[in-house]
Amino acid sequence: MTLIDNAVYVDGVRVPDPHTLDETYSLMHERGGMAWIGLYRPDAGEIHSIETEFGLHHLAVEDALTGHQRAKLERYGDTLFVVLRPARYLDAEERVEFGEVHVFIGPSFVVTVRHAEKPDLGAVRHRLEGNPELLKLGPEAVLYAIVDEVVDEYGPVVAGLQNDIDEIEKQLFGGDPDVSRRIYDLIGEVMDFQRAAHPLAAMLEALLRGAEKYHVDLEVQRGLRDVLDHALSLAGHADAFRATLQNALTVHSTLTTQQQNDEMRRISEANLTLAEDTRKLAEASIAQGDQVKKISSWAAIIFAPSLIAGIYGMNFDYMPELHWVFGYPMAIGGMVVLAGALYTVFRRNHWL
Repeated sequence: MTLIDNAVYVDGVRVPDPHTLDETYSLMHERGGMAWIGLYRPDAGEIHSIETEFGLHHLAVEDALTGHQRAKLERYGDTLFVVLRPARYLDAEERVEFGEVHVFIGPSFVVTVRHAEKPDLGAVRHRLEGNPELLKLGPEAVLYAIVDEVVDEYGPVVAGLQNDIDEIEKQLFGGDPDVSRRIYDLIGEVMDFQRAAHPLAAMLEALLRGAEKYHVDLEVQRGLRDVLDHALSLAGHADAFRATLQNALTVHSTLTTQQQNDEMRRISEANLTLAEDTRKLAEASIAQGDQVKKISSWAAIIFAPSLIAGIYGMNFDYMPELHWVFGYPMAIGGMVVLAGALYTVFRRNHWL
């Protein structure tokens, strides 16, 4: 059942409830009162019945049926069509949930169409019924009360967003890697909040400009001005939240870049240290190679005379030049020549 509440008010007092929309129309005309019909996601039959009875514009009716409208105020002759975007902060999920309510205001009727749980229009109706002096001021008084309820419910949303932003500031300088995602999510919610809250000021100003032309009671005008002040304050909060989050995103980008630069600097320093160690190791290897060359060269030089001496030191009966008088000098000379030749070769090859 989409018909949530259905009543006729005469001089601010509720008369016995009609059971159907047709009874509402008859009672309203019979008693000269104001009808207030509350619908929740109505079907086409109900909304078209109201359209026919009150002469609603088909474009406004189409918007009310489909939903997903921006906050706005439109006038079709003597009928006002208002779209409001109520919101509530969900503590458990730390996010803002947005709803939608459409309000048709005519000379003798109010039709509300909700597409979400909020705002609680039953509470608004109950308060107005407890204040017949305000309710008897007509449909504009009902519109004022509904807008006031929507604006009041923005209060906890502002507090919730402020708390989230405070937490982000702690995460930002605490090095939390998930902070950028949360900043982006919050920017999206704040932008949605701006789209809901910003049009309210212009809508209320338009209502106040046309107050005299449409004979809006002075007390209702005062109420609308009060709501306008709150709406302007909310818009200021929303703008400040967005600026803060954008600054937080810039700071996060700066901190991330600084961390990357620090890491690159540490890597560069480590690479330089490694290069220095490698250079020292290479120098040590070269020096060690030079020492090996020298040792090898001297070993070869010493080995050549030892080879000759070893051959002539063998105890054989038959040796070449064994009894030759120049055998000994030739062996010594061969040792010197061979050693000198090896020394010269090694010297030219920079082994010595």
